[in-house]
Amino acid sequence: MTLSVIYILWLRQIKRYFRSKARIVGSLGQPLLFLLAFGFGFGPIFQKAGQGNYIQFLTPGIIAMSILFTAVFSGIEIIWDRQFGFLKETLVAPVSRLEIMLGRTLGGATVATLQGVIVFVLSLFVGFHIYSLIALPFAFIFMFFMALLFTALGTAIASVLKDMQGFQLIMNFLIMPIFFLSGALFPLDGLPKVIEVIVRCNPLSYGIDALRAALSGVAHFGLLNDSIFLFVGVVVLLFAGSFLFSKIEA
Repeated sequence: MTLSVIYILWLRQIKRYFRSKARIVGSLGQPLLFLLAFGFGFGPIFQKAGQGNYIQFLTPGIIAMSILFTAVFSGIEIIWDRQFGFLKETLVAPVSRLEIMLGRTLGGATVATLQGVIVFVLSLFVGFHIYSLIALPFAFIFMFFMALLFTALGTAIASVLKDMQGFQLIMNFLIMPIFFLSGALFPLDGLPKVIEVIVRCNPLSYGIDALRAALSGVAHFGLLNDSIFLFVGVVVLLFAGSFLFSKIEA
């Protein structure tokens, strides 16, 4: 029963994603804008500073950005379902709220991972080169872990809010600092102490570093540290999301 419920909710999220072609195309706009504008705009400056090809450095960060935005905003669907009464129908079903939360979270994480894979494929046409085909499957695993972590975060926050306006304000307050202070756009060497502390406390920093190691062969924190922090982050946020969702009122 548990696995079937989780599978149904997971499949529902996937169907929602593929049913909306405009959503797929629209969600690619910002990552491609960042990749093209920053990649080619700051590329010569980055190269003159002796840091190499900026597209190679930037692409993992843009992939992570796409995953971050898609994963966190999947939490909006909880508020949407609550406002239109669909959440109440789901919650009165003879299944535990943990199963509902896991199904929705896995579905949102899968959608976010697919979004990241699409951005990755598009980046190959921009000039990004894979470091090693052997490490490519690990890159997809790191994408999924990032997606799972931030989908759980979005679910946790959406569980305590009742309107989309409040959700969007909190998401904008969280997402932009998380993204810009993660090393997605700039190297982490020689940062001011305060910024370095913030970056080290940011879970996205470790996701991007792990992805960069798998795709470009360069890691700042070390692949083992990245994997440990990502795993711990996923576990903590899944527990937090499960607890908060169990208290939700339709």
